[in-house]
Amino acid sequence: MLRAKVEKKPAAESYLLRFAFIDSIILSAHKKISMSDLVNEFNEYRGKMNEKILAQNNKVINRLFNLDTNTYASGALPVKTKEMLGLVASMVLRCDDCIRYHLGKCKDEGITTEEIYEVFAVANIVGGTIVIPHFRRAVEYWEELSGAT
Repeated sequence: MLRAKVEKKPAAESYLLRFAFIDSIILSAHKKISMSDLVNEFNEYRGKMNEKILAQNNKVINRLFNLDTNTYASGALPVKTKEMLGLVASMVLRCDDCIRYHLGKCKDEGITTEEIYEVFAVANIVGGTIVIPHFRRAVEYWEELSGAT
């Protein structure tokens, strides 16, 4: 009886192929979300959850939220500068929700794409290469905020 010679792929190659396939499925699903959907979903969820949290009327949590709000108010530093600082800190801390929030605020403050890439550069230098995946998502979100494709 003749048997066909079956070449087995190394386990690592098989593992990588499986993850490449899964990544392609996730990417396909992600592309179906429009720009406005991604931004709107984030803003709606954030607003809804903040409302629930603040409705509990916990003194410490309410003070924390107030402190955060007042920190980013205009003072010796303009709001624009404070939002760029908040974005750098959020990227270094690898907080995607925080990054999206500060990108939205940066957009509201009129920060240009050229300026935002300088902010991204600072964040990547301070945070190191571990920030790169968050940088990629930040670029995607910035493009969506800007209406670019």
